[in-house]
Amino acid sequence: MEYCKLQVGCLLVLLYIMIIYYKEKKRFHMRGSFSMYDALLVIGFVNLLLDGVTAYTVNHPDTVNKVLNMLLHGLFLISIDTLIFALFLYMLSVTEGLPVDKWKRFLLCCPFFVNIAVVVFFLKDLEYRSGRLSNYSMGISAYTCFIMASVYILLTLALMFRRWNYIHSRKRFSFISCLVILIGITGYQMFCPDALISSIATMMVILGAYMNQEDPAMKELNRYHDEMVMGFATLIENRDESTGGHVKRTTQYVKLLAEELRSRGYYRAVLTRDYMRNLLMAAPMHDIGKIAVPDAILQKPDKLTAEEFEQMKQHAARGGEIIRQTFSRMGDKQYLEIAYNIAMHHHEKWNGKGYPDGLRRKEIPLCARIMAIADVFDAVSQNRCYRKAMPLEKCFDIISEGSGQDFDPLLAEVFLDIKDQVETVYRQENNSNQVNN
Repeated sequence: MEYCKLQVGCLLVLLYIMIIYYKEKKRFHMRGSFSMYDALLVIGFVNLLLDGVTAYTVNHPDTVNKVLNMLLHGLFLISIDTLIFALFLYMLSVTEGLPVDKWKRFLLCCPFFVNIAVVVFFLKDLEYRSGRLSNYSMGISAYTCFIMASVYILLTLALMFRRWNYIHSRKRFSFISCLVILIGITGYQMFCPDALISSIATMMVILGAYMNQEDPAMKELNRYHDEMVMGFATLIENRDESTGGHVKRTTQYVKLLAEELRSRGYYRAVLTRDYMRNLLMAAPMHDIGKIAVPDAILQKPDKLTAEEFEQMKQHAARGGEIIRQTFSRMGDKQYLEIAYNIAMHHHEKWNGKGYPDGLRRKEIPLCARIMAIADVFDAVSQNRCYRKAMPLEKCFDIISEGSGQDFDPLLAEVFLDIKDQVETVYRQENNSNQVNN
């Protein structure tokens, strides 16, 4: 136990995290899905176990079979590589998501597979040296682990700084802390290989991810928040008896359009997982300003007069003000910015003739340009108190005719390309409303 006390301690901490994590998942009915974090827990447990075993075997060469010692060290080095690679994939998955393109996946995996091959090929050449603190193993197989750690740390840094403005502030702190720990401990281990402290990095990284990202109680709280936002938006919508289901449908259209843009490689630096989540939670709030519009105007069965229309137009600016006043103390600046821009600018037009600020082209925030298409398409495809719903084909024609005038031409083109998916959502939501009514 003299040489593996640190590993045993880290293993006990990890076991405690695993018990709490799975207990909380059961409590909030989150069982059944195996996530990247679950994989990290399993790999981390195996890594710490092998770290402790090899810390013992390398210091007792006279009592441990040489072949067994070599095999255990090989498994330990492979577990380090696997953990580093899994950590990189985890960070990628919680920021922008794993790449869909097979070629990009292959390139990301190349360093990992090359390193595993090198570890196995040169395993027989491992040397066992005596240090001031402990015996330790060294050789090409060990050097490649340090190289791989450096490669994936650099890739993670590049990913973070490229997406910095669109990664949630909580995640930024978590990832920076994780990278600082990895860099510090890896660097120290390189210059003092007899310290055998890599287990601290494994334990701290998994603990940090749990506290900042994966705590089931925190996820449940976020779910409650999401439901509250959706309930608030639906409450506002219900003031206008002619727009039932508008919130749900427009949010679905926004999701389809944003996901298609991302899958085609458009705005990938912007459309991170955090941005997408915030976008979908902000979309229902786009008409929050209508809470300040009188019922006589909001529910008028006839065409609005010029004066009434001017009052109706004020809902955009009022919506921006309400978002700022209501959500400014949430501490989620990214969500606040997207929700504000959607409420404030979803009636701006590509040619600058929209309201309230007359923004044009890419002066209009991306989230508002996406929302504008979803909002107009749903508005013309549904019955209103002052007119009947237009035929679906005509609704798509309106988006096509508005391309380059009312709407961002790229977004309009992509929206029309996913016409079949949009029609599916349209029919599903309409059928659902008919059943409920």
